[in-house]
Amino acid sequence: MRQFTKRSFKGLVLMPLALLTAFVTTNGASAAPAPAANQDRGSASLESRVAKEVRHELVMLPFYSVFDNLEYKVQGGKVTLMGQVVRPVLKDDAGNAVKHIEGVESVDNQIQVLPTSPMDDQIRRAEFHAIYSFAGLQRYGEQSVPPIHIIVNNGHVTLEGVVATQADKDSANVVANGVPNVFSVTNNLRIDNGK
Repeated sequence: MRQFTKRSFKGLVLMPLALLTAFVTTNGASAAPAPAANQDRGSASLESRVAKEVRHELVMLPFYSVFDNLEYKVQGGKVTLMGQVVRPVLKDDAGNAVKHIEGVESVDNQIQVLPTSPMDDQIRRAEFHAIYSFAGLQRYGEQSVPPIHIIVNNGHVTLEGVVATQADKDSANVVANGVPNVFSVTNNLRIDNGK
C-alpha cells in the first residue's frame, strides 16, 4: 500500500507519500463466551480503523520523500512510529498528525532523524538517478507510486519498498552497489507477487 506523488524541491525530484508499512497487532481469539469474542472483534476493528487513519495522516505529510521510510504499529490505543527521515520536522509532524486521531491514546515516536551530511545528500541523488534510470527499473520511476526508497546514513544505503520480481530486487541491489562513495548496501526490498 504505497502512494507517491512527484514534487520538485530545489532541483531534486522528491516523492511525497513514501512507503508506509503497517503492522496491526490484534489479540488472539480463544474459545471464549460470545461477549468476549465480540469485544475482541471490536478491538481488532478499532485497531484496523486507527491503522487506516494513521496511514492516511502519514501519507499526507508534506516533504515525505523517496529518501524517507516511515513504518507504524498499532496496538490497542498505542501507535508506535518507526523508520528514518531526512528532515527533523518530518518526525515531529508525523507524531503530531497521529496523536489527534480518535482512538489513539499514546504515540511512541521512534523515528530516527538521519544526520545532516552533504556526502549523504550526494549519494541520495546518485542512487536515485542510478536506480530509476536503469533500464530494468525505469518503469518504477514512471509510476505515480515509486516503490523503491533510498535511505542513506553515513554512506550506508538501505533500500526499502516493494518490487515485482526477484530480478528487479537483484538489479536494484547491483545498481545501488555501483554508486561511488557507498560503504554498504542493505537490500530490504520485498517482492510483491500480486496477492
